[in-house]
Amino acid sequence: MSLLDDASVLITGGTGSFGKAFVTRMLSSNVRRIAIFSRDELKQLEMKKLFKDERLRFFLGDIRDVSRLDIALHDVDYVVHAAALKQVDTGEYNPMEFVKTNVMGSQNVIDACVRNCVKKVVALSTDKASSPINLYGATKLTADKLFSAANNYSSSYGTNFSVVRYGNVIGSRGSVVPFFKKLAFENKPLPITDSRMTRFWITLEQAIEFVLESFELMQGGELYVPRIPSMKVLDLAKAIKEDFSYDEIGIRPGEKLHEEMISPDDSRRTIQLEGRYVVSPIYAEWGYVQPRGQSVPDGFTYRSDTNDLWLSAEQIRRLIAQI
Repeated sequence: MSLLDDASVLITGGTGSFGKAFVTRMLSSNVRRIAIFSRDELKQLEMKKLFKDERLRFFLGDIRDVSRLDIALHDVDYVVHAAALKQVDTGEYNPMEFVKTNVMGSQNVIDACVRNCVKKVVALSTDKASSPINLYGATKLTADKLFSAANNYSSSYGTNFSVVRYGNVIGSRGSVVPFFKKLAFENKPLPITDSRMTRFWITLEQAIEFVLESFELMQGGELYVPRIPSMKVLDLAKAIKEDFSYDEIGIRPGEKLHEEMISPDDSRRTIQLEGRYVVSPIYAEWGYVQPRGQSVPDGFTYRSDTNDLWLSAEQIRRLIAQI
């Protein structure tokens, strides 16, 4: 029996790539009700046409509007918080807008969930939140801290918050794959920022299962990080076109050569379980008990270039074919 059987579930930012895939997965389960909270009326209309199911409810709103969140969260049991502004360069030009959504909006979600007696909340994070060098990553790290610290008072209300952090999602909206495919079809060189670049990769289906498993495991305050493979950007290009040519255009402002999901300082609070790492909260006055697992080595860091799991060009090609 699943934790979400006969439950009411809400997802913020529910019209994005993750949201659509999550709804698809939920509609195949015994969930009682699925609420989509987002600010894009066109995408909501498209989802209504795509999913004709009486269990779906659509709430037009912005997480900056706490009163609208209160209405949407009435009688909700579980929440996935996926709403965020995400474009790195846009965040550098419009920093306060990212703060309003990713930080203040996240606090609104926390407060509204507590007021409405939501049982569990999983917030989606990003590899850019670990040792951030751009505004987007800094706002997501702040949001991660807000969700973890919220347990210091929310647990007495019966609400628990945890965070899931993962890397680039294959086939998500904004993925480089469709862009590379188009250029390859036109026999044009692929723009590679740096030939040494590596990234973590996860499929949408894997991300959804990881979130659902985290709901089952969570006590509150943890940061869950999946054990996923890395890929080299040149192998990605080769997977799209065997005889590709490329132009090296240089790393964009705010971009890292290699991504990180667990920093060396966080490793002191990290244990490894099957298929995941768990970073324990810094403060846990609500009675958090660290799960039994293997402590990672001192100074451990989980980076895309030093990962022990890698995708070959052929494996990437097979994954892209499934999109």
